[in-house]
Amino acid sequence: MAQNTEESLRDTPVVSINPQDPYENWNRKVFSFNDTIDRWALKPVARTYRTFMPDFADRAITNFFNNLSEIRNFTNSILQLKGESAVVAAGRFTYNTVFGLGGLIDVATVFDLPERPEDFGQTLGYWGAGSGPYLMLPFLGPSSPRHLSGWGADGFVFPSLWDNVDSPENYYARGLQVVDQRADLIPAEGFISGDTYTFVRNAFLQRREFLINDGKVTRDPFASDNNDDLMLDDF
Repeated sequence: MAQNTEESLRDTPVVSINPQDPYENWNRKVFSFNDTIDRWALKPVARTYRTFMPDFADRAITNFFNNLSEIRNFTNSILQLKGESAVVAAGRFTYNTVFGLGGLIDVATVFDLPERPEDFGQTLGYWGAGSGPYLMLPFLGPSSPRHLSGWGADGFVFPSLWDNVDSPENYYARGLQVVDQRADLIPAEGFISGDTYTFVRNAFLQRREFLINDGKVTRDPFASDNNDDLMLDDF
Protein backbone atom coordinates (compact mmCIF):
# COMPACT_ATOMS: atom_id res chain seq x y z
CA MET A 1 0.00 0.00 0.00
CA ALA A 2 2.80 2.39 0.95
CA GLN A 3 4.61 1.56 -2.27
CA ASN A 4 1.49 2.41 -4.33
CA THR A 5 1.19 5.72 -2.49
CA GLU A 6 4.81 6.59 -3.21
CA GLU A 7 4.38 5.72 -6.90
CA SER A 8 1.23 7.84 -7.06
CA LEU A 9 3.08 10.82 -5.58
CA ARG A 10 5.93 10.38 -8.04
CA ASP A 11 3.46 10.34 -10.95
CA THR A 12 1.74 13.54 -9.78
CA PRO A 13 3.05 16.56 -11.73
CA VAL A 14 4.63 19.23 -9.55
CA VAL A 15 3.63 22.75 -10.56
CA SER A 16 6.08 25.39 -9.39
CA ILE A 17 4.57 28.62 -8.12
CA ASN A 18 5.29 31.49 -10.50
CA PRO A 19 5.35 34.85 -8.63
CA GLN A 20 3.26 36.38 -11.41
CA ASP A 21 0.82 33.46 -11.29
CA PRO A 22 0.22 32.32 -7.69
CA TYR A 23 -3.21 30.94 -8.59
CA GLU A 24 -1.94 28.81 -11.44
CA ASN A 25 -3.77 25.69 -10.36
CA TRP A 26 -7.14 27.48 -10.44
CA ASN A 27 -6.24 29.49 -13.53
CA ARG A 28 -5.47 26.32 -15.46
CA LYS A 29 -8.92 24.94 -14.64
CA VAL A 30 -10.55 28.13 -15.91
CA PHE A 31 -8.30 28.04 -18.99
CA SER A 32 -9.43 24.49 -19.71
CA PHE A 33 -13.06 25.59 -19.39
CA ASN A 34 -12.53 28.54 -21.74
CA ASP A 35 -10.65 26.35 -24.20
CA THR A 36 -13.54 23.87 -24.30
CA ILE A 37 -16.04 26.65 -24.99
CA ASP A 38 -13.73 28.05 -27.66
CA ARG A 39 -13.13 24.71 -29.43
CA TRP A 40 -16.78 23.71 -29.53
CA ALA A 41 -18.50 27.08 -30.04
CA LEU A 42 -16.49 30.21 -30.75
CA LYS A 43 -13.68 28.89 -32.95
CA PRO A 44 -15.97 27.03 -35.41
CA VAL A 45 -18.00 30.22 -35.85
CA ALA A 46 -14.80 32.24 -36.33
CA ARG A 47 -13.52 29.79 -38.93
CA THR A 48 -16.80 30.00 -40.84
CA TYR A 49 -16.58 33.79 -40.61
CA ARG A 50 -13.08 33.76 -42.12
CA THR A 51 -14.18 31.36 -44.86
CA PHE A 52 -17.13 33.36 -46.13
CA MET A 53 -16.32 36.94 -45.15
CA PRO A 54 -14.43 38.77 -47.94
CA ASP A 55 -11.08 40.13 -46.80
CA PHE A 56 -12.05 43.75 -47.45
CA ALA A 57 -15.23 43.37 -45.38
CA ASP A 58 -13.36 41.64 -42.56
CA ARG A 59 -10.81 44.46 -42.51
CA ALA A 60 -13.58 47.08 -42.57
CA ILE A 61 -15.32 45.53 -39.55
CA THR A 62 -12.05 45.42 -37.61
CA ASN A 63 -11.33 49.05 -38.56
CA PHE A 64 -14.80 50.14 -37.45
CA PHE A 65 -14.44 48.74 -33.93
CA ASN A 66 -10.86 49.99 -33.67
CA ASN A 67 -12.01 53.47 -34.60
CA LEU A 68 -14.50 53.50 -31.74
CA SER A 69 -11.67 52.68 -29.34
CA GLU A 70 -9.92 55.95 -30.25
CA ILE A 71 -12.28 57.76 -27.85
CA ARG A 72 -10.89 55.58 -25.05
CA ASN A 73 -7.34 56.10 -26.32
CA PHE A 74 -7.80 59.86 -26.32
CA THR A 75 -9.24 60.08 -22.81
CA ASN A 76 -6.66 57.80 -21.24
CA SER A 77 -3.86 59.65 -23.01
CA ILE A 78 -5.10 62.83 -21.34
CA LEU A 79 -5.24 61.08 -17.96
CA GLN A 80 -1.64 59.95 -18.47
CA LEU A 81 -0.51 63.44 -19.49
CA LYS A 82 0.47 62.18 -22.93
CA GLY A 83 -0.40 65.16 -25.08
CA GLU A 84 1.06 63.80 -28.31
CA SER A 85 -0.82 60.50 -27.97
CA ALA A 86 -4.04 62.41 -27.30
CA VAL A 87 -3.54 64.43 -30.48
CA VAL A 88 -2.86 61.25 -32.46
CA ALA A 89 -6.01 59.58 -31.11
CA ALA A 90 -8.13 62.64 -31.91
CA GLY A 91 -6.61 62.87 -35.37
CA ARG A 92 -7.15 59.17 -36.08
CA PHE A 93 -10.79 59.32 -35.04
CA THR A 94 -11.41 62.45 -37.12
CA TYR A 95 -9.65 61.19 -40.25
CA ASN A 96 -11.16 57.72 -40.13
CA THR A 97 -14.65 58.92 -39.33
CA VAL A 98 -14.76 61.72 -41.91
CA PHE A 99 -12.60 60.31 -44.70
CA GLY A 100 -12.76 56.61 -43.86
CA LEU A 101 -16.51 56.14 -44.28
CA GLY A 102 -17.31 56.19 -40.59
CA GLY A 103 -14.22 54.24 -39.63
CA LEU A 104 -14.49 51.39 -42.13
CA ILE A 105 -11.20 52.44 -43.77
CA ASP A 106 -8.08 53.20 -41.73
CA VAL A 107 -6.89 56.24 -43.63
CA ALA A 108 -5.13 57.65 -40.55
CA THR A 109 -2.39 55.02 -40.74
CA VAL A 110 -1.77 56.04 -44.36
CA PHE A 111 -1.38 59.62 -43.04
CA ASP A 112 1.36 58.33 -40.68
CA LEU A 113 -0.87 58.28 -37.60
CA PRO A 114 -0.55 54.71 -36.28
CA GLU A 115 -2.75 53.64 -33.39
CA ARG A 116 -1.46 54.19 -29.86
CA PRO A 117 -3.59 51.94 -27.62
CA GLU A 118 -4.34 53.38 -24.19
CA ASP A 119 -6.79 52.01 -21.63
CA PHE A 120 -7.57 52.73 -18.00
CA GLY A 121 -5.49 49.75 -16.90
CA GLN A 122 -2.51 51.51 -18.47
CA THR A 123 -3.56 54.73 -16.76
CA LEU A 124 -3.55 52.96 -13.39
CA GLY A 125 -0.10 51.58 -14.17
CA TYR A 126 1.13 55.03 -15.19
CA TRP A 127 0.18 56.40 -11.78
CA GLY A 128 1.88 53.56 -9.94
CA ALA A 129 -0.80 50.93 -9.40
CA GLY A 130 0.61 47.41 -9.36
CA SER A 131 -0.60 44.77 -11.74
CA GLY A 132 -1.45 42.15 -9.15
CA PRO A 133 -1.46 38.41 -9.83
CA TYR A 134 -2.25 36.91 -13.20
CA LEU A 135 -5.89 35.84 -13.51
CA MET A 136 -7.64 33.64 -16.04
CA LEU A 137 -11.28 34.68 -16.07
CA PRO A 138 -14.21 32.59 -17.32
CA PHE A 139 -15.19 33.70 -20.86
CA LEU A 140 -13.06 36.89 -20.58
CA GLY A 141 -9.66 35.18 -20.72
CA PRO A 142 -6.28 36.50 -19.45
CA SER A 143 -6.35 39.40 -17.02
CA SER A 144 -5.05 40.84 -13.75
CA PRO A 145 -6.68 42.96 -11.03
CA ARG A 146 -5.34 46.15 -12.61
CA HIS A 147 -6.32 45.12 -16.12
CA LEU A 148 -9.78 44.00 -15.00
CA SER A 149 -10.37 47.24 -13.07
CA GLY A 150 -9.33 49.26 -16.10
CA TRP A 151 -11.52 47.19 -18.40
CA GLY A 152 -14.52 47.74 -16.13
CA ALA A 153 -13.86 51.47 -15.84
CA ASP A 154 -13.50 51.87 -19.60
CA GLY A 155 -16.73 49.96 -20.16
CA PHE A 156 -18.58 52.15 -17.67
CA VAL A 157 -17.20 55.49 -18.83
CA PHE A 158 -17.23 54.74 -22.57
CA PRO A 159 -20.53 52.97 -23.32
CA SER A 160 -20.87 51.84 -26.90
CA LEU A 161 -22.68 53.83 -29.52
CA TRP A 162 -25.39 51.14 -29.33
CA ASP A 163 -25.88 51.50 -25.54
CA ASN A 164 -29.60 50.71 -25.60
CA VAL A 165 -29.51 47.33 -23.87
CA ASP A 166 -33.06 46.56 -24.98
CA SER A 167 -32.12 46.85 -28.63
CA PRO A 168 -31.21 43.55 -30.33
CA GLU A 169 -28.73 45.44 -32.53
CA ASN A 170 -26.60 45.87 -29.41
CA TYR A 171 -26.14 42.12 -29.05
CA TYR A 172 -25.61 41.63 -32.79
CA ALA A 173 -22.82 44.23 -32.77
CA ARG A 174 -21.20 42.79 -29.65
CA GLY A 175 -21.36 39.29 -31.08
CA LEU A 176 -19.87 40.45 -34.38
CA GLN A 177 -17.02 42.16 -32.55
CA VAL A 178 -16.20 39.02 -30.54
CA VAL A 179 -16.28 36.77 -33.62
CA ASP A 180 -14.18 39.25 -35.62
CA GLN A 181 -11.54 39.41 -32.90
CA ARG A 182 -11.45 35.63 -32.54
CA ALA A 183 -11.15 35.19 -36.30
CA ASP A 184 -8.19 37.59 -36.39
CA LEU A 185 -6.38 35.41 -33.84
CA ILE A 186 -6.61 32.19 -35.86
CA PRO A 187 -3.44 32.84 -37.95
CA ALA A 188 -1.47 33.52 -34.74
CA GLU A 189 -2.26 30.05 -33.39
CA GLY A 190 0.52 28.61 -35.53
CA PHE A 191 3.08 30.45 -33.39
CA ILE A 192 1.97 28.75 -30.17
CA SER A 193 4.52 26.25 -28.91
CA GLY A 194 4.95 24.20 -25.77
CA ASP A 195 2.35 24.41 -23.04
CA THR A 196 -0.52 26.50 -24.40
CA TYR A 197 -1.51 27.88 -21.00
CA THR A 198 2.03 29.10 -20.30
CA PHE A 199 2.35 30.57 -23.78
CA VAL A 200 -0.92 32.54 -23.47
CA ARG A 201 -0.01 33.76 -19.99
CA ASN A 202 3.46 34.95 -21.01
CA ALA A 203 2.18 36.60 -24.19
CA PHE A 204 -0.47 38.50 -22.20
CA LEU A 205 1.93 39.62 -19.46
CA GLN A 206 4.55 40.71 -21.99
CA ARG A 207 1.98 42.60 -24.01
CA ARG A 208 0.65 44.43 -20.95
CA GLU A 209 4.16 45.36 -19.80
CA PHE A 210 4.93 46.58 -23.32
CA LEU A 211 1.83 48.81 -23.30
CA ILE A 212 2.29 50.10 -19.75
CA ASN A 213 5.87 51.14 -20.53
CA ASP A 214 5.11 52.50 -24.02
CA GLY A 215 7.40 49.90 -25.56
CA LYS A 216 10.34 50.76 -23.29
CA VAL A 217 10.89 47.20 -22.03
CA THR A 218 14.52 46.58 -21.14
CA ARG A 219 14.15 43.01 -19.87
CA ASP A 220 11.93 39.98 -20.35
CA PRO A 221 10.80 38.86 -16.86
CA PHE A 222 8.74 35.99 -18.26
CA ALA A 223 11.31 34.32 -20.50
CA SER A 224 12.30 31.80 -17.84
CA ASP A 225 9.24 29.63 -18.48
CA ASN A 226 9.85 29.24 -22.22
CA ASN A 227 10.94 31.24 -25.20
CA ASP A 228 7.39 32.47 -25.59
CA ASP A 229 8.27 36.06 -26.42
CA LEU A 230 5.69 36.67 -29.11
CA MET A 231 3.58 39.76 -28.57
CA LEU A 232 -0.04 38.96 -29.38
CA ASP A 233 -2.13 42.12 -29.45
CA ASP A 234 -5.39 40.49 -28.41
CA PHE A 235 -4.08 38.25 -25.64
